[in-house]
Amino acid sequence: MGRIFKLLIFLMIVGFIGLVGYAYVGEYFGANFSPPQAETRVPVILDTE
Repeated sequence: MGRIFKLLIFLMIVGFIGLVGYAYVGEYFGANFSPPQAETRVPVILDTE
């Protein structure tokens, strides 16, 4: 049972390191993590009496 937990923790650590690494070098593989830079305007109608 202890081996399973150690393996699970090891896989979580390796996955986290891989995710952080991909966030840093993903730009070279074609991944774009920046949000779109467009202004959005939505009209709002307020019901006032």
